[in-house]
Amino acid sequence: MFHPFMVSNERSVLVMFDKSFIAKAISRSAENAVDRRRFFQTAGIAGLGVSSAAMLASAAPASAQPADMQGPSDSAILNFALNLEYLEAEFYLRAIDGQGLSSDLIGGTGTPGDVTGGHAVPFKTKKIEQYAREIAADEKAHVAFLRTALGGAAVSRPAIDIGASFTAAAVAAGLIKEGEPFDVYESEENFLLGAFIFEDVGVTAYKGAAPLITNKTFLDAAAGILAVEAYHSGIIRTTLSGLDLIAPTVAISDLRDSVDGPEDIDQPIVLNDTANLVPTDANGLAFSRTPGQVLNIVYLTPDSVRSGGFFPNGVNGELNGSGNLPAQPGGSMPSGAPGTGIEGTNTGGPDMGLIGLGGGVALAAGAAIAVHHNKSAKTAGEPAATPAE
Repeated sequence: MFHPFMVSNERSVLVMFDKSFIAKAISRSAENAVDRRRFFQTAGIAGLGVSSAAMLASAAPASAQPADMQGPSDSAILNFALNLEYLEAEFYLRAIDGQGLSSDLIGGTGTPGDVTGGHAVPFKTKKIEQYAREIAADEKAHVAFLRTALGGAAVSRPAIDIGASFTAAAVAAGLIKEGEPFDVYESEENFLLGAFIFEDVGVTAYKGAAPLITNKTFLDAAAGILAVEAYHSGIIRTTLSGLDLIAPTVAISDLRDSVDGPEDIDQPIVLNDTANLVPTDANGLAFSRTPGQVLNIVYLTPDSVRSGGFFPNGVNGELNGSGNLPAQPGGSMPSGAPGTGIEGTNTGGPDMGLIGLGGGVALAAGAAIAVHHNKSAKTAGEPAATPAE
């Protein structure tokens, strides 16, 4: 039998559910009260009054999360991505013109830092230069987009090393011997190998972050960036293949695999003597990496640390530890900063920040290649070497 009261009651329950859901989603997605209030006010057009929104926003401190909302906030995840975009943007922009991000795109919360290394690449091939310029424009746009989306919660650009860190990576991958220089900007071939280090990592980083994002708007944005990073990766891998730079990609792939954990999830551009321009699992899906695994690669170490490699003082934001280190508010502390309780921001041993200053870290990363991995064959037609027991 039709009862007007039942219809009214169901509508009331539905509205209350929608408001509760929206409130939780917004609280989950914002890092501070200012951002929450801004999101709540926007949600007012969907049924939440501005006065109620302001009250709810002020009632939920940034450090508090409901018991049913564990894990990093969406803003923490996007800030982690922003650190990676800073790195890629600085690499590509300096490669095409010798100039990095403008001052209006680097400020924010956390510890700001300078960029060391980088200069214009003497491109000889017009198409490769055009690829570089297009990718540089995309990465700059990603920085601007994420900063706008995060508003006042956006982290500042941390200290970035895109000079000595490439030398350390080349030593660790076995591309050069210790003591030899490696200028990633010296030639377009070197530049492409440097780009190969980053692009595949970016794809797996966004893929790994997707299940952690609860806000559909943020998820849509991350998916859009993931798609672009995948396009970039395809361009770099195809160009390297056309130049027959197979062996270096095998070495770089093995290095990434050796520092990001025991699983073999990295693939070079040729696998089992067959072109492998799209690295996927058996289901044709892109691989995922956790924030900790991504930081293992950009910190250039298999250890659990909070700085090193391309980020000598670490990244800004909560997600700043490699390996299985828990989230830690702030991030990007100067190496050995007083009062941090962490010597050189490294929780597992001697200071591993400023990787380019000594060969010890490079040797450690190189030794990591010997980590016991059950690798598939990664050279053209050659079986994988049996790890030493």
